[in-house]
Amino acid sequence: MKGRKPIPSKIKALRGHPDKRPHAAKGEPAPAAGLPDCPKHLSFEAKGEWARITDQLAACGLLTKIDRAALAAYCQAWGRWIKAEGELKKTGLVVKTAAGNVIQNPYLSIANKAMESMHKFLAEFGMTPSSRSRIRIAGPQHEDKLEKLLRVHKGA
Repeated sequence: MKGRKPIPSKIKALRGHPDKRPHAAKGEPAPAAGLPDCPKHLSFEAKGEWARITDQLAACGLLTKIDRAALAAYCQAWGRWIKAEGELKKTGLVVKTAAGNVIQNPYLSIANKAMESMHKFLAEFGMTPSSRSRIRIAGPQHEDKLEKLLRVHKGA
């Protein structure tokens, strides 16, 4: 399928419509909001990232139980990135082979691929500055005095 990826209706609703019209979901599934359970297979670092972000995403209304796999994939990529970066600190960006040749450290490739994966998932969940800047969360609706007066007189 060519063209831009469709934007989920929840993200569209948070961004707001320029002319204040509601967004039509056009048959898009709307899973109930909820906090998914953390998968047991995640690494220690991945579980820490899961704990750090799930409450925040849920508070923004951007997380449902069905998002478990995508969030787990992001967190696992985070865990791999942390481990690879730790190894890079110990061994450096280049290493010597058994033959004495200097090559790029394999952990650099692992770290870079994990970072690429993380970035894709971060954008999906609105966790980058640019993706977040396109989301608008509506504040509490304030009723003006005339609306309040009309509501009171109607008995509503």
